[in-house]
Amino acid sequence: MKTYLLILIATVVSCRLVIAQEAEATSAEKDTTYWQSEFSAGLNFNQAGFSSNWKAGGVNSVAFGSLVAGKASYSKEKFSWDNELELLFGIVRNEGEETRKSNDRIFLDSKLGYQMSDRWSAYFSANYLTQFAEGYTFNDDGTKSLISKFMAPGFLTSSLGMEYKPNETFFLRIGPLSPRFTFVTDQGIIANVPSNYGVPAGETVRIEWLAMQVFASLDKDLAENLNLKTRYALFANYETLAFDSIDHRLDLTLTAKITDIINVTFTGIALYDLDQDPGVQVSQALALGILYKVGGKK
Repeated sequence: MKTYLLILIATVVSCRLVIAQEAEATSAEKDTTYWQSEFSAGLNFNQAGFSSNWKAGGVNSVAFGSLVAGKASYSKEKFSWDNELELLFGIVRNEGEETRKSNDRIFLDSKLGYQMSDRWSAYFSANYLTQFAEGYTFNDDGTKSLISKFMAPGFLTSSLGMEYKPNETFFLRIGPLSPRFTFVTDQGIIANVPSNYGVPAGETVRIEWLAMQVFASLDKDLAENLNLKTRYALFANYETLAFDSIDHRLDLTLTAKITDIINVTFTGIALYDLDQDPGVQVSQALALGILYKVGGKK
């Protein structure tokens, strides 16, 4: 429990630091007209309580969630540099159970581009995906088994190809040369995850040199107070290419703004990766909380 609280506190402190840095940068008199940036930070809290004689049933519970997200884009003449960071972490505590994670993600994407035409660019990118804390399966006998942690697994994918960007809300990258590094830094994970996320037994990294990545993103306001953000990634290893060996991941976030700082957020993930599980993995969460957001051209 202390570990989870420390992570939440660290996230909030980092929000304050970034906000302070944004204010200092704004006040500084220097030419940053080629930059556009956006930053948001949010916290949500959910609680449910029932008396001992509550006949409808229910479990006392407490849940916390946090979000830190940022974008920074540079564009001058034909050159561009786009960066995106997304940090999510949440915990839930049900009466009679240990504290568990409800959300956990570290995502970073950076892309260098060179404009070829109005809608097409050549690009080189790298994106990174992992989680903050340990993840467990909880067994019927009261024990738990470690199945993930920071950098176990971790994914680093580089990509070289062409990007189609018809407007500021959507882009599609097609990278026929996209090596991926899969990390599992804890060699004990394989005891509970026999596939070891595709990393050979006794090793901590798997490199897939001959591979392709398709990466698409949509960030669009559907209405004045409603925003939809989706991100799709396809990864295919040429050496093991088959219909069921292609990885797919879809992330979706729908945010409804109630007041200037109060929002309702729905998040969902659909993931297919044969190295993790033969079926489609799905997660979803609905939260009410506060969200602070700043951004614009500098």
